[in-house]
Amino acid sequence: MITEQDKALLAKKGITEDELQKQLDCFRKGFPYLELASAASTQKGILVVDGKEQVYLDAWNNYLSSNKKIVKFVPASGAASRMFKDLFEFLDAPYDIPTTPFEDKFFDELSQFAFYEDLDEACLKHSHKNIAHLLKEGKYKSIVGNLLEPYGLKYGDLPKGLLKFHRYDGFSRTPVEEHLKEGYLYACNSKGEVNIHFTVSPEHRKEFQKLINEKVPLVEAELKVAYDVTFSEQKSSTDTVAADSNNEPFRENGELLFRPGGHGALIENLNDLNADIVFIKNIDNTVPDKFKETETKYKKILAGVLVSTQKKIFEYLKLLDSGRYTHDELLEILHFLQNVLNIKNPETKLLEDAELVLYLKRKLDRPSRVCGMVKNVGEPGGGPFLAENSDGTISPQILESSQIDMDDPTKKRMFSEGTHFNPVDLVCGIKDYRGRTFNLKDFVDENTGFISIKSKNGKKLKALELPGLWNGAMSDWNTIFVEVPIETFNPVKTINDLLRKHHLNV
Repeated sequence: MITEQDKALLAKKGITEDELQKQLDCFRKGFPYLELASAASTQKGILVVDGKEQVYLDAWNNYLSSNKKIVKFVPASGAASRMFKDLFEFLDAPYDIPTTPFEDKFFDELSQFAFYEDLDEACLKHSHKNIAHLLKEGKYKSIVGNLLEPYGLKYGDLPKGLLKFHRYDGFSRTPVEEHLKEGYLYACNSKGEVNIHFTVSPEHRKEFQKLINEKVPLVEAELKVAYDVTFSEQKSSTDTVAADSNNEPFRENGELLFRPGGHGALIENLNDLNADIVFIKNIDNTVPDKFKETETKYKKILAGVLVSTQKKIFEYLKLLDSGRYTHDELLEILHFLQNVLNIKNPETKLLEDAELVLYLKRKLDRPSRVCGMVKNVGEPGGGPFLAENSDGTISPQILESSQIDMDDPTKKRMFSEGTHFNPVDLVCGIKDYRGRTFNLKDFVDENTGFISIKSKNGKKLKALELPGLWNGAMSDWNTIFVEVPIETFNPVKTINDLLRKHHLNV
């Protein structure tokens, strides 16, 4: 039963009653698992660029000299609270001294963190003793409180982008600042312009803007370039309603409870960009300058693969549009579709030329993306697969375990035997061969969301996640997987990850 109060809330959020009903139907019907053909590998579905690096580097450098708009898109709205899960648990623990290996490592190497000096000042101000004295007296929880709580550095409430990650000689940098430098290294055009877009949460937008206002003039003066840094927030129209155990709307004090729809909601923000090429990379996956060389090289290689492939796609589409093609040329395009884009369709051999043209145009005239894939070393994350689409074709897809039927031994084996995983390292082409921007929402597979169990004030609820940004939200894109070295993937999932080699600038 939808009340007048519900209707007012829906109108405020920009969600229609039909959309609300569709969301509730998802809870009742669930989502189908995807059919897998196989895990992608370097033998099938993942491109290895060994020996061709310079070809792709040259392709990207040539593209940078063209009058195209390149944007670096950084999802940065995630809170850092999960980074500090172990330290929050320490604060609540019945013991007062480090006990677990994680706690021991944190305190043993505390001086290595880029925020150490700030934390020392906070301890002096609020606990009236510096870190060394607090450690000597066994007041470990005072140190953690000064790091996480609002009276101190409030790191437990801030987004990752605003935390000090890396120490340099005499200063430190946040991930936001590292991404400014990255943008210069691989996305600066011949005019010296660097475009970076951060998606942020509303409550932290002012702090992001303040940091950018402080740092950008300094970086521009140092690098002799011009930055255009923009922000957007996840749209409230992409929020999803929560459901109770009976799949009815979950209410809190009589009001419908909505939750953010997950990173898949950011397809809306990406769709609003005016850009030819977009780099996508998470806020926490960044390194100090001394480790940026390998990262920069492979970002350029991924971009070179994209623009080279896109150039061929555009040539083929123009040929098909002209109507002046031969049967052999159609077979050449089909070969490209099957062996470069890894799109398979056993029915194509039954198609007449006119039908084949329509099929080729439909498959080519779509957004394109090149996705870096690293060898699986046990890190969490989705993986590259060749999966079956609703039209019966097979194409490259990035899948999470929740999208795969783990009760099916064959599917479970495919998942477990995957050789690579997705580090969220994408370069995207979002304009067509006519120069028009695609409506990215047209290429989302709505059947690839998933449902998770959460709680609110002690009550269990079901949460609806939209198709993930690099999963179902890009399901109907042309996709190429490229193997990249593990050195390009340096996420910070826990605070102690900042103690790994590639985050220590020593």
